[in-house]
Amino acid sequence: MFKILANNFLGKNPPWYKLAILSFLIANPLVFHLVSPFAAGWLLLVEFLFTLALALKCYPIPSGGLLALEAVIVGFTSPESIYKEVANNLPTLLLLIFMVSGVYYLKDLLFLIFTRAFVSIRRKSVLSFTIALISLLISAFLDALTLMAVITAVGFNFSAIYRGLKSLDSGGGENNRLEALEYEEFHGFLRNIVMHGAIGTILGGTLTVVGEPQNMMIGSMMDWSFGEFFVQCSVVSLPAVAVGIALCPLLEIFKFPGYGHELPEKARQMILRDYREMMRLVSKQTVFLCCAQGMVFVLLILALAFHVAEIGLIGIAVIVVLTALTGTTKEHDFASAFGSAMPFVTLLAIFFAILAVVHDQHLVTPLASWVFGFEGRTQLVMLYVVNGALSFVSDNVFIASVFINEIRQAFEAGAFSRQWYEKLAVVVNMGTNVVAMATPNGHAALLFLLTSSLAPVIELSYTRMVKLALPYTVVISITGGLAVYFLL
Repeated sequence: MFKILANNFLGKNPPWYKLAILSFLIANPLVFHLVSPFAAGWLLLVEFLFTLALALKCYPIPSGGLLALEAVIVGFTSPESIYKEVANNLPTLLLLIFMVSGVYYLKDLLFLIFTRAFVSIRRKSVLSFTIALISLLISAFLDALTLMAVITAVGFNFSAIYRGLKSLDSGGGENNRLEALEYEEFHGFLRNIVMHGAIGTILGGTLTVVGEPQNMMIGSMMDWSFGEFFVQCSVVSLPAVAVGIALCPLLEIFKFPGYGHELPEKARQMILRDYREMMRLVSKQTVFLCCAQGMVFVLLILALAFHVAEIGLIGIAVIVVLTALTGTTKEHDFASAFGSAMPFVTLLAIFFAILAVVHDQHLVTPLASWVFGFEGRTQLVMLYVVNGALSFVSDNVFIASVFINEIRQAFEAGAFSRQWYEKLAVVVNMGTNVVAMATPNGHAALLFLLTSSLAPVIELSYTRMVKLALPYTVVISITGGLAVYFLL
């Protein structure tokens, strides 16, 4: 039984990972009782960041969840504190549950938009710019994870067409034979395109209150409407977005290392032929579905812009209307839509448990006090740098949760004015959004892409993704920092 338990514990992860988690669970109560709750709290926080950093080894729900459960049992925090954190962030949870699930029912329209862009634009720099711009505009109003699911599905479909062509080569057909170098060039082309799309979703996510989970969290805490959030953050977000979207075609034109791969003509002809065949077989049902999704998409944007209801409730409306119009009536038909949202919602609830520990043990108070020790614009820049650095080594939603709550407590204690409070909130939002694109750890969209079925096909590894994101990270982060210092 002990051997079975050892094998089952945290599944097929490496033994060193299992031993690390077990060591954490043993060490935490010892440090809590023998050293100090403050030291034990910081140890727990570092351990939780460890589970986030190794999310590709083990999704943090079981490992991070065990740490959170132990925190309650040992006395780091209480169930009441955790419930308070969850209740305070209910709008964010509603957004993730219902808006993410609602956008799932728009996937047919989104798939058509991206596929059309792929086959219609021949020039790589223009195509990259278009994909990034479409991703930016859509992700400002819709969930980035669903959008990335569409982009990876399009890429996987094109890869499947090309793999099918390559499999024909084994028969010796010289007219269809593709050189290995050409095949690798196609993989490089897809890597470039999906990375441009992923960066586009990140840039779009900085603009609106629904763009990222921490946007919703901060917007709710500051009581900002859809329009107010855009106006408050635009001083920093618009320069960052403008520079990022301008950088996209330049990386292709000047063939920055990792970029500049072209779509082989044979592959283009195969993809175009498949697209034309798909369009020839389009039925009236398909046309109706796309028209219905387009109508709901327009209404969704209007509802968000005028804030007709809490965003999660708007997501429920999207689900109701689209399922009613498209004939989705069986209970099991809803599973796929909610399945994409619920793992991250569960992980966010565990975030809140760790956040309760941070608050109850006052873990970040010294770090926040150090940042608040600076004055004026220097304080804003230091907060931007600290938030960004912590975000790309762990998770941006978690870091935003920690710092915005510390800032709120300082404001309620009378440390600064409402105007300065708003500036600090903007800095936390932008620091965790922009700089976090450096690694897949920081942004859920990048992590989703890295763990998708497309990534191994196009040889998109963790290291390669970091290298491809590097020029964007450096240029956009510097732009954001300059905007914080000179414009905010």
